[in-house]
Amino acid sequence: MLVLVVNCGSSSLKYTLFQGEIERGTGLMEKLGGPVSTFTRLVDGAGKDPLSLAVPNHEQAIRLMMDWLIRDGVIREAREINAVGHRVAHGGPEFTDAALVEARVRNNRIARELAPLHQANYEGIEACVKMMPATPQVAVFDTAFHQTMPPRAYTYALPYRFLTEHKIRKYGFHGTSHKYVAGRGAQLLGRPLRKLNLITLHLGNGSSLTAVRHGRSIDTSMGLTPLAGVVMGSRCGDIDPAIVPYIMERENLDAGQVERLMNQESGILGLSGISNDLREVIKQAKGYNPRARLALEVLAYSIQKYIGAYHAILGGTDALIFTAGIGEKSPKMRKIICAGLAGIGVQLDPAKNRKAVACEMFIHDKNSRIKVAVIPTREDYMIARETKRILKSRQCTKPAVGMYKKKLTNELTHGKLPANKGKPRNAIQI
Repeated sequence: MLVLVVNCGSSSLKYTLFQGEIERGTGLMEKLGGPVSTFTRLVDGAGKDPLSLAVPNHEQAIRLMMDWLIRDGVIREAREINAVGHRVAHGGPEFTDAALVEARVRNNRIARELAPLHQANYEGIEACVKMMPATPQVAVFDTAFHQTMPPRAYTYALPYRFLTEHKIRKYGFHGTSHKYVAGRGAQLLGRPLRKLNLITLHLGNGSSLTAVRHGRSIDTSMGLTPLAGVVMGSRCGDIDPAIVPYIMERENLDAGQVERLMNQESGILGLSGISNDLREVIKQAKGYNPRARLALEVLAYSIQKYIGAYHAILGGTDALIFTAGIGEKSPKMRKIICAGLAGIGVQLDPAKNRKAVACEMFIHDKNSRIKVAVIPTREDYMIARETKRILKSRQCTKPAVGMYKKKLTNELTHGKLPANKGKPRNAIQI
């Protein structure tokens, strides 16, 4: 079964074409809409020459992606693709699971309003539907995994009508990543996910932590939007809300300007004055740049506070799982974070921590009461699996998706789905 995973950012397109569990083709287009866009790709694991060309919008990017999948011999025509899975940042209050792309997904007004910076997700959906109208499309929502949070965790202490009338509540993000590493962590621990308490740390330019009890998200650090939570590359994370009108008055800023300040000019970038790239800040900190050192300390402290809180509400933690760009590739940041967690029994093995860069590995000391793992996230792989799961579910037989029914029946009843004989290296428990 060929499943195409599409992830449209504001000015980027990432894609992976899976044949069963195998990545046949992957690519990344950046700087869409600019004078020159870059396009890098892999075919069956082999790198191809990068391209520089003008790609004005996501529809053209989708067409270019398909042209090169055909030129590179990965497929002969678009109709060979059995399904498309889309990463969608916000599902709003309606979607607690991935869903077939129908009118209720494409016209999800509340979700669009709550994530205005992620309109590109829907542009990618529309472009793929236009190009492949008979191919089933599935939306996999970043927020879906967190819809198991209890009301006490997702409700803000505002007048209750803001929840009921405007759907203002905590939604959380990075759910696909958190779900993947929690399931993979259970496999590595050799224990059922339903019997574990985990804290998953998706640390990158955007970062979030999740308390996972028995496979279900019970709290997460991001909120109504991805701005809340821990300090991030250019986002401030949690602040006193009274700071907002205070800054607006003294700096003479409007709402849009202060939103930009908190999302794009704050965090590690704003504190260090150097970059939102943690690697650059770490280099400066080694040279005793005081602002760089402060940025690292504030970042680590904000993460430590969430870990402590989640350890308490879980009633104990079996393992911490680091993932995403910083979590997977920065032994220095993991060391700083875990150094402040001795009180709950976390002890790193320094040699293992240094060795664990973009690989699956336990990095705790033998005396650590809480296990610590590094697990590279695979959101594209997870989206592909979620897409296949939705297509195999009873939703596929509903009249609303009748246009797909014949095609799916043929795929699902004639042995074209990959046989589940043994688990691949990155298999997960769903």
